[in-house]
Amino acid sequence: MSAVKLLLVCRHAPYGNSLARSTLDTALAAGAFDMAPTLLFMAEGVLQLLPEQDPTDVGTRNHRKVLDSLPLYDIDQLYVDGAALAEYGLTDMPLPEGAVVVDGDGMRKLLQAADHLLGF
Repeated sequence: MSAVKLLLVCRHAPYGNSLARSTLDTALAAGAFDMAPTLLFMAEGVLQLLPEQDPTDVGTRNHRKVLDSLPLYDIDQLYVDGAALAEYGLTDMPLPEGAVVVDGDGMRKLLQAADHLLGF
């Protein structure tokens, strides 16, 4: 039996609402149950990848630190929308280990290959 392909689409900035955090929590829960989800960061979701974040004013954990801990949960499939990186001027930003920048065609392939798709 093959593993279920779960794709989590991260489209929201890290601290404006709880949607970005919900995506990360879902990834951690899926990883804890050996589902090995794939994450796709697109649109404002690429802002979650910023290495220097200080969320103390909003009373939450640093998203980038959570992302850097994903390999501990055997979550190592991270994809990033290259056009969104360019839109936010982040093309030179260091990405989490193993993250792959994809174009529109690459995102389409990820979406088509997923058995289950969750977008927050």
